[in-house]
This record gives sequence, C-alpha cells and structure tokens, in this order.
Amino acid sequence: MRIYLVGGAVRDKLLGRAVADRDYVVVGARPEELQARGFRPVGKDFPVFLHPETGEEYALARTERKTGRGYHGFAFHADPSVTLEQDLERRDLTINAMAEDERGALVDPFGGARDLAARVLRHVSPAFVEDPVRVLRVARFAARYAPLGFAVAEETRALMRRMVEDGEVDHLVPERVWAETQRALAEPQPSAFLRTLRACGALAVLFPEVDALYGVPQRAEFHPEVDTGAHLELVLDAAARLAPGDALVGFCALTHDLGKALTPKDEWPRHVMHEVRGVAPLQALCARLKVPADYAALAELVCRHHLVAHQALELRPGTVLELLEQLDAFRRGGRLEAFLLACEADKRGRLGLADAAYPQADYLRAAFAAAAAVKAAPFVAQGLTGPAIAEAMRRARLAAIAAVPRTSRPSP
Repeated sequence: MRIYLVGGAVRDKLLGRAVADRDYVVVGARPEELQARGFRPVGKDFPVFLHPETGEEYALARTERKTGRGYHGFAFHADPSVTLEQDLERRDLTINAMAEDERGALVDPFGGARDLAARVLRHVSPAFVEDPVRVLRVARFAARYAPLGFAVAEETRALMRRMVEDGEVDHLVPERVWAETQRALAEPQPSAFLRTLRACGALAVLFPEVDALYGVPQRAEFHPEVDTGAHLELVLDAAARLAPGDALVGFCALTHDLGKALTPKDEWPRHVMHEVRGVAPLQALCARLKVPADYAALAELVCRHHLVAHQALELRPGTVLELLEQLDAFRRGGRLEAFLLACEADKRGRLGLADAAYPQADYLRAAFAAAAAVKAAPFVAQGLTGPAIAEAMRRARLAAIAAVPRTSRPSP
C-alpha cells in the first residue's frame, strides 16, 4: 500500500497558495484493508474513505470507462492493480494530475508543473471529452487563475468546442451547472468564466439569456465600453473586488441587465424599462438551473431596482422607504448590503470607472439606519394600537429619512 497526496493540494502548494483541502489516493490496497485501519467508507460509486482522525478523503486508485452520455455515464474500476499514473490520467487538467509521495517527492507524469510555470490550463488526455462537467470546471479554473496570467490551451479549447458541437454539454444536469457556476462567481475574476464558456460555444447553450447580451450596444456617455456583454464582464469583476468570495452578489451582478437583450433594435442604444424586461429571463434562468430561492429573490430585486439605487440622492423620502420595504430590509438587514454591493458593482463595471465613487450606497445605508432606529415602543406608550402604530412608525421613518443629509449628487 502506498499513499499519495493528489490534485488541488499539490497544485496550490506549487503555486505558493494556501492549501484548503487535502485529498489522497491509495495504491495497492483493498477496501477491507482501509476499513481494518479504521477508515470510514463514504463513496457510493467508487471506494472513498475518511481518515479516522483527520477526516480527510482517501480514495482507492481507480480508472473509469465511458458508458453513456453526460456526467453520470461512467463505470469505475478500482483494485490493487491500478497504478498511480492510471489514476492521474483520468483527471481533467495537467495541473490537477500531479501527486506527492509520502517523502514529499513530486510525481508528475503529464507535465503539470511545466504548465503551472507556463500558466496554461491544458487537458490531460483525449478522454477529457467524455465528461461535460469539465467544460464548466475549466471555465471555473480560468476565473480563479486568470489574475495569475493563466489561459486555456488552444487544443483544450478545441476539445471543449467539440463537446458543445457533439451535444455532450446538453446532458449536464441543472444541479451540477449551478454548483460550478456558484463556485465560479466566488472566484477572483468571474469574467474569465464567461469568456471561456463563450469561446467554446457553451455560454449560448447553458446561459442563453447571458450570451444574448453580447453585441447589444449601450449609450456611450454612460457606458464607454458600449457592448452590454463587455459591461457585464466588468460588473462581475467589480463585484468580485467589492465582495470577495460572495457568490450571491456575483449572481446578482450576472443577471442584473438581462433585459437589455430584449430591447427592440430600433430603440438601441437606449434601454428604457430594461429592468422590467429583465425579470422574465431571470426567472427562466433560475427555474432551469434550480437556483436557490434566496439567490433568485435578491437577483430579481437587483434587476428591478438597480436604477432606483443609482438615483438614490434624488429620491423623495417616500420612495427611499418604499425601496427599503421592498428589500425587506427591516427584517433582513443583510439583504440591503448585498443589494448595494451589486448596484455599486454595476456603477463601477464601466470602462474607466472601476474606482468611481458611489455615494448612493452610503446614503441608503444611512437612510436605513435612521429609519430602523424608529421603534414601536414610544407609540405603544402613547396608547396607540394596531394600524395606528404602523402609521405612526411610517411617518416617523419618513421624517428620519428626510433628515439624512445628501452630501453629493449622483453622477449619470
């Protein structure tokens, strides 16, 4: 029996990044041998065990064979005769197909260290095309490592295009598409996720509502980047800077402008009512991918009301209060902050405006704090009851919002 550290832990160690999870491959062993040592079996499709003390995953070396379409169309084979190289060969990218033995020596049969140095995302073998999830995984790794200068190898991109053309991507289950997307939105440069999928044709298959934004022009005085798809990429990266690792804010950024794809061409480059038009495609995307309810709900609020946030310094107190109520901010204060971060990302996601000020957010935070400070107790003490308390609180909240200073005017 020999045990090797594999995959992401080896990759990130070589990159000098913090290692979050450690996975191991066991070569030359049978399941009963690991169980005799106290390892707990957890794998359903193939033998995976948890270490009795650390809880880290140990998998028996295995090979896989394609048996059908999609992510689940595989048969796995694990026994003591499977070598480490055979196990590594079934992995997606060379940078994920390295191992380290118990003495710390690197095992790198497919040139992963070389590709790390060259900043290349390259497939391990032609078997890459057998698993459509790998299209999403490569795009997600692009979002993670683009800031380090990584790019997808052209031959890998060609295989990804072939997978799309062959219809393999059509067999991805919604849950897996969402899981990979959610992780990608939490990476440092989510725009690379979109660009990678678009380059191989997968964006049009998996996210047609998003793909439709490319080539749609906007008014240059407000959007120097003009193209709505380019704007979306800038917004995603702005969201990643403002809310690092926050996939919820990232999803709101991804979907806030879907309505611009539905603007009649004779109205271009103006997009009147795009915030209303965007609700239907957003709801369709969320239903198709089975997006969690909290993501879908906040994304719809951002879609509907991001223009209201941009106009915050010009709004009447009643409109500000109405926005806070629609966000359910008085019961769910965290929702307001996520909403404001997504709106600020929209403002900063424009060519040359990455560092633009967004006083609207600070004003709305202050308005909320002032309104939230209004409590029912004083009105109860006055003898008010039921609807009278609610009305008195509303008047007091409006007065509190009206007293909040508006120190600057919004830019267009």
